[in-house]
Parts: sequence; structure tokens; C-alpha cells
Amino acid sequence: MKKWYVLLVHVLFFLKPFAQNAAKPPTAVLPAFKKDTFNIMRFNAVPDGKTLNTGYINAAIDACNKNGGGVVLVPAGLWLTGPIILKSNVNLHLNASATLLFTSDFNEYKLLKGDWEGLPQMRNQSPISANNQTNIAITGDGIIDGNGDAWRAVKKDYVSPLQWKKLVASGGVLSEDGTSWYPSEKSMKGAQMKNPGVISSDKDSSFFEGIKDFLRPNLLVLMNCKRILLQGITFQNSPAWCLHPLLCEDVTVKNISVKNPSYAQNGDGIDVESCKNVVIENSVFDVGDDALCMKSGRDAEGRKRNIPTENINIEGCTIYAAHGGFVIGSEMSGGVKNIYVSNCTFIGTDIGLRFKTTRGRGGVVENIFIQNIYMKNIVAAAILFDMYYMINDSTPQLKPVDETTPQFKNFVIQNVYCNGAAQAVFIRGLPEMHIQNIALQNMVLQSTKGIDVEEATGINFKDVQVFSKETNPVISIMQSDHVDFENFAYSPDAELLLKINGERSNNIEIKKTDTSKAKEKIEFENNADRGSVTFIP
Repeated sequence: MKKWYVLLVHVLFFLKPFAQNAAKPPTAVLPAFKKDTFNIMRFNAVPDGKTLNTGYINAAIDACNKNGGGVVLVPAGLWLTGPIILKSNVNLHLNASATLLFTSDFNEYKLLKGDWEGLPQMRNQSPISANNQTNIAITGDGIIDGNGDAWRAVKKDYVSPLQWKKLVASGGVLSEDGTSWYPSEKSMKGAQMKNPGVISSDKDSSFFEGIKDFLRPNLLVLMNCKRILLQGITFQNSPAWCLHPLLCEDVTVKNISVKNPSYAQNGDGIDVESCKNVVIENSVFDVGDDALCMKSGRDAEGRKRNIPTENINIEGCTIYAAHGGFVIGSEMSGGVKNIYVSNCTFIGTDIGLRFKTTRGRGGVVENIFIQNIYMKNIVAAAILFDMYYMINDSTPQLKPVDETTPQFKNFVIQNVYCNGAAQAVFIRGLPEMHIQNIALQNMVLQSTKGIDVEEATGINFKDVQVFSKETNPVISIMQSDHVDFENFAYSPDAELLLKINGERSNNIEIKKTDTSKAKEKIEFENNADRGSVTFIP
């Protein structure tokens, strides 16, 4: 009776915060602008796709800022430009049929100290940036094109034979084995180094100049900014990440589209890093890497910064091609907390809900609430927790817990429906730090493989249906404890319902579940205790 009561309290613990907070998700303060309008054509900008308008557009932004703010208007046309710097109280507004096309001339982009994948690094200046600005926006119905094809290396296996033929014929450099194409010798040289952009005392300006073409910029970088609005715009073809708010507060993203080729390495949609109070709603992502990604710095540098990404509300977004639909990590060393995701659709995404980290990161990811997620044709797992990201050898080995040990805990994921995935659920923690307190409720998942739970504690499946093609087993549990399934449904005539692996697997309960549909109910391996599982009618 005592054990049952503890588990009940455990489940109610998860449901209570969701019920209390779902009606009041995090909000962001919107910017406000004067009505004064500064048409870039008044500053001699020319929409012919050939004239470089960098100075004219920045002059309009400067004038608007000095006037106390307003709207910098980009009319219909093809506006070729170099880097644009946003300033406080400026709304950069693109009319319908207006395209800001960033130049492929790398000389127009200065090498600057920046931040890449959670570490201070030298990068090329971003096409659009703002630093320490307040009350800024990019709005309208136009297109912002980063001309990323000029910057990106491409792997042969990621494109069609015709695309590869055209790419090679365009110039550039091939790797020795002929499997990768680079825009230039500098690009290939940087690719052959480990962390070449990281700033250190042994690298001078000539070193970075020698690999300049490799140091691809993110399309939009907003650093230390407050009250930001991105609305209506199509952001596309970014050299690296597309949208990167870093150390920002009160960020609102509404009704935008983000597009990158499926082969675009590091072609993330939006990377929210060490930000607070962010709303992302009713937007579409079709990108080459993770789509909606939460980060907070990497390893020691991220822990030193110690600024989490927190108070995020994501609602009504659609994800097509992407490595992950909604993603946390892997750079999460400053922590991620208080995240709300609802009413999102993932179609053809590699992984649906993706939570990734690795030893050395540190950081705590907690209080994540996700509901009403709809998936179709997911390439890998519908739901994935993995603490061995980018590690080839995941052989269990207990290590000491210290500040470098990452943590995933306190997730509620409910109302998830998936028609087609390679795997329904994959959860893999560390021997020294289990993934903890995950509530998975009210789901229908159609997949090839079923459920894997490894090195986890306090995993609750309630009203979950997994119809997998492979049923030997449907559920695999390894070195995990306090895992319970209530009212669980699975494919009829399954070969094996449950496999328990390892001597540390214990306190596993199967409740209100018809186990007679499986040809074999349970199997034990590698010193698993036969008393570790309890079946409750």
C-alpha cells in the first residue's frame, strides 16, 4: 500500500504543475515603435539585385534610430546587401515581394569575436545582427535570404547525382576521397581542424584569415537584446544556424517561415540560447538540422556563464525536414527550465521530441511540459532522451558525479500521436546519473520498434499505446528502476511483451494491462531479478 501511495503522489506531482501552468504559459513583452517611416529608397538603395545596398540600408537604420525609432521600410524588389546592423527602436519591415539577398562576397563580412555552439569563437559577421539593443523588430511579408549555398560544404551522399554534378562544375574544392565539396581551399582547410574557430592565445589574425571561409556566420544573431519581435518574414538559406537569439529577454516569434536545404549542415531553424521569456508561435520550419532548439552554452564555458534558457512557450508550429522537431541540447550547460510546447506537428522529421546531452556538459534540464504533438513519418525515434550524444562507445561505465554531469528530470509529455516512426520511445541515461521523473501519458505511437528504457528512474507510462512491427520485445528495460506502465496497449500477438536486463533493474510495475495478448510475457537477462517486476490487475 505504501509503495502504491508513493507512485500516486509521483504521478500527481507531474500533473499538478502542468494543470496550474498550461493555462498561463510564459509570455514576452512586445516592442512598440513610432509610426515614422524611413524608406530605404530615400537613402539611394536600388532594388536591381546587382547594386550593393549595405551602406544605404544601414544609413536608413541609423537615421531611424537617431530619430527615436520607427519603421525602416524595404519596398518590393531584390535588394543585394552586405551585413545589416539593427539598432534600438527600429522595426525593419519588408513589404510583400521584397527580398533582402545577402552577398556571396566573403570580403564584405568582417571576422569578429562571436559565439558558436556555446563557445566563444571567431566568426564571420552575421548578415543581420544586433548587440545590446532594445525594442527591435523584423516584420512584414518579405524574404531574407542568407545566400548560404556560397558558404556551405556539401556531402555527396546528401544530394542527388544531378545536384552533385552541378555543384562540382560550379567550382570549389573536392576532398581527397571525393565525397565532400567545399566552396574554397580556406573552407576545406578549416574543416580538417578540430575547433578551428575557438579563440586561443596561439591563434592570431592571420590564422583566422587563413580559414575565414570555413567560419560560417549565423543568418541572424541578436545578443544581449530585449523586447524583440520577428513576425511574418521568411528566413531562408542561412550559412549556418538561421535564427540565434543569445542572452536575450522578451523575444516574440510569430507567423514566420524558416527554410534551409535538407543537406544544410548546421542549418538549424532557431537556436534559443541562454534567453528568458520567449514565445514562438504559428511558424513553419523546413531545415537541414534541428528546428526548434533550446541551448545554454557548452561545457565549462556554459557553466561559467551560468545563464539558463527559461520561460519558453512554443505553440502551433509545423516542422518538416529537420534532425529534431523540438530539441533541447546538446549545448545545455547553463541549464534549461520551464519550457512549454503545445499543438505542434512534425512531418518527415528525423526525430520528433529530441533531448540530447553528454558527459562533460553539466547543466540541469527540468520542468518541461509538452502536450498535443502530432507526428507523421518520423525517420528515427518519435521521442528520444539520450545522454550519449556524439559518443560512439556507450558501454555502461559508472563515473563520479560532479559539475560536469548533465541532468534531465521532471518532464511531462502527453497527448502525442505518431503515424510512422523507426522507434516509439528511446530513453538512455548514464549509470551515474539516470534520466529522472518522466511522465508519458495518453499516446498512440505506430512504429517499427517499441520502447527502450536504459539507466532511468521514475518513468511513468500511462494510457500509452505502442503498435510496433517488431515485438521481440515490445518493451526493453535495462538497469532502470521505478518504471511503471498503466493501461498500456500493444500490437496483438506480440512475441515478447517485456525484457528486463541487468541487476539494477527493479521496482517495475505493469498495471491494468492485458498481458495475455503477448505470446511470452516477460524475459530476464544479465542477472535481472525475477522479483523486480510486479503485475497489478
